Amino acid sequence: MIDMNEKKLYSMIGLCMRSGNLVSGDDTTLNEVKKERVSLVIIAEDASKNTTKLFSDKCSFRNIAYIKLGTKDKLGLAIGKSPRAVLGIKNKNFADQILRLVEEV
Repeated sequence: MIDMNEKKLYSMIGLCMRSGNLVSGDDTTLNEVKKERVSLVIIAEDASKNTTKLFSDKCSFRNIAYIKLGTKDKLGLAIGKSPRAVLGIKNKNFADQILRLVEEV
């Protein structure tokens, strides 16, 4: 059951990527956070302390939701790219669905 929800979660992240509602990588995501164009930031659990602090502080200041989820490898695999420490979800509906799935996992 847990594996199925986790699969749904990573599938939803992949769908965000294919629909153009996702930004990835530190610099790109940080620019989108500063412009307040993202609804949710996903930080890999194995991201560096500096990266985690930077994004949690920027998101908190701008009232943007953020979560720690998975590893850099899993996040990169979900979007079909190399390992990523940070992802930004632009679409509010996708962000809400991902948050709901995270609660189930």
